[in-house]
Amino acid sequence: MRRREFLTLFGGAAAALPFATRAQQAERMRRIGVLMGVADDREGQARLTALKQGLQELGWTDGRNVQIETRFGGADAARIRAHAAELVALAPDVIVGQTTPVIRALRQATNSIPIIMAAINDPVAQGFVSSLAHPDGNITGFTFIDFEMVGKWLEMLKEAAPSVSHAVLMFNPDTSPHYYAYLRSFEAVARSIAVEVTAAPVRDTAEAEEAIAKLGREPGGGLIVPPDAFTIVHGQLLVRLAQQHRVPAVYSYRISAAQGGLMSYGPDPFDNFRRSASYVDRIFKGAKPADLPVQQPTKFELIINLKTAKALGLTIPALLLGRADEVIE
Repeated sequence: MRRREFLTLFGGAAAALPFATRAQQAERMRRIGVLMGVADDREGQARLTALKQGLQELGWTDGRNVQIETRFGGADAARIRAHAAELVALAPDVIVGQTTPVIRALRQATNSIPIIMAAINDPVAQGFVSSLAHPDGNITGFTFIDFEMVGKWLEMLKEAAPSVSHAVLMFNPDTSPHYYAYLRSFEAVARSIAVEVTAAPVRDTAEAEEAIAKLGREPGGGLIVPPDAFTIVHGQLLVRLAQQHRVPAVYSYRISAAQGGLMSYGPDPFDNFRRSASYVDRIFKGAKPADLPVQQPTKFELIINLKTAKALGLTIPALLLGRADEVIE
């Protein structure tokens, strides 16, 4: 009996070991670094919340089985580099970042920790990945704006404000040097609708105000505000300046239209952050960034502010209103 009891106990203990080991592994606290290229404001927190919601749906809860270390860099390149170094020093399992300055800083800080781009423009041209299908290296994630989007902005702006004869694409060349390449995508569209398009590189708010004021003084001026660390941080100011100088403008984020911009068209940034959680989950389960293809946005929104249109003396065509996901009255 003693022998049988011993064998039973021994067998039970042996069978329990793998389960205990698995349970211990499953309960190990994972660490995520998050470096945001936006301010720590309502919009920045909303993006972070979307990421956490996506993680929660996949079984990862902040404070229970995952620890999230978050830094907000805004458009300050020096602060972004400092935060990138801090996060890398913490040796997280994965880092989630957005905007060109953020991904550039993270890439310089580590070539081993997996990095997920929550929203980045043209990562191939910027050298962050080898290709969308085969990223290579330690970086993968989700794109935000592609070249075709720029032409759509121009078409919609012309449709909403037919008097626009020349438009500028505003961006900060220090935080988004790749935007010069986007101007090339304007050429065919601009010729087809008779609108001249030029770049309006601005490095601070004073230059932005001067550029928009100049547009307001010239008849037929229009403004295109693409996503950029600078235009995100100073988005509300740009909306106010466009209103002040009576310049029809199209933006990439819904918040700009809600704040009084004429219209916005672009991907849902919160959807990108929710989707980023799926790549965090896959990396936790052993996937390599090099084997995860870079994905493109799947959800786009057109928002039109009729109150602003009325203030500018514009009548938005019914066909354009019909395509809108939301109309602000």
